[in-house]
Amino acid sequence: MAGAKEQVTRLLALVPYLQAHPDGVGLESAAQRFGVTPKQLVRDLQVVWFCGLPGLGPGDLIDVDMDALGPDGDGVIRLSNADFLRRPLRLQSSEASALVLALRALREGTTAESSRDAIDRALVKLEAATSEAASAEVIDVPTPDPRTADVRRQLEQAVTSGRQVRLGYFVPSRDENTERVVDPLAVLDAEGSAYLDAWCHLAEDRRLFRLDRIDGIDVLDSAVEPHDVEPRDLSEGLFEASQDDVVATVRLARPARWVAEYYPVASTTELEDGALEVGIRAGDPRWLVRLVLRLAPYAEVVGPPDLAAAVTRQARTALGAYGD
Repeated sequence: MAGAKEQVTRLLALVPYLQAHPDGVGLESAAQRFGVTPKQLVRDLQVVWFCGLPGLGPGDLIDVDMDALGPDGDGVIRLSNADFLRRPLRLQSSEASALVLALRALREGTTAESSRDAIDRALVKLEAATSEAASAEVIDVPTPDPRTADVRRQLEQAVTSGRQVRLGYFVPSRDENTERVVDPLAVLDAEGSAYLDAWCHLAEDRRLFRLDRIDGIDVLDSAVEPHDVEPRDLSEGLFEASQDDVVATVRLARPARWVAEYYPVASTTELEDGALEVGIRAGDPRWLVRLVLRLAPYAEVVGPPDLAAAVTRQARTALGAYGD
């Protein structure tokens, strides 16, 4: 089974699909349409069964005729009491305020005039459509840290002028401060933070540097070197898979299943006891070791053997610090 994120996406499509077939849909046929097994689709329907309007009484929840599914999964899916999903959605005051705040923060972080114009038009429509516009006006967007703003200004100038930069940079995965010369390519925003996309001469590869982790900057007189790289697209997230990544097979007990939703995984496999076996990608094996140690005792490295051994060594070292 895929993770909870994929299941929610599937459920959002499944309910309208079933509503469009009031006489019922064959379980096998529906499973094929959504690319899952009948067993998985039954699990999905068991989740739908507990969804509905606030109140959580029998008349508030979506009704799925579980008896019609049949003991061998060869029956029909019938769904009722979900007409409320056809009603037009309306924003509550807190939702409207949060959306206004997010749009204003987005406007502060963008430099493209066309993007600002689009955001301004959306704000005008949103504030005109909600009666809570007045209360939204009192929400202030936090101003950026002045030091980070100055770092951004210098880096953007270096990108424009094509000059190299010497950075002092804190690497949290190794808990160390480093110094390196980079060829800046672009300054980008993603997931609430600003990043420098650059070619790092220390790593001899392309790297992302978070601006608030830069503790020293010196724009050099030397010109950047040419690099045949495509513009980086962060719309799908910060992580980019590489052929050099380590892919570890990790067994996650129920309390640690959330890991599959927050970290880059190459594969997921459901286990009989409710655990989940995942292939986790990592550019630095040390990060994976620390992750598994933090998840103990709910995570176990199945492979590769050298990574499992590294986890064991680190655990014994940590235990040794407490004496016998």
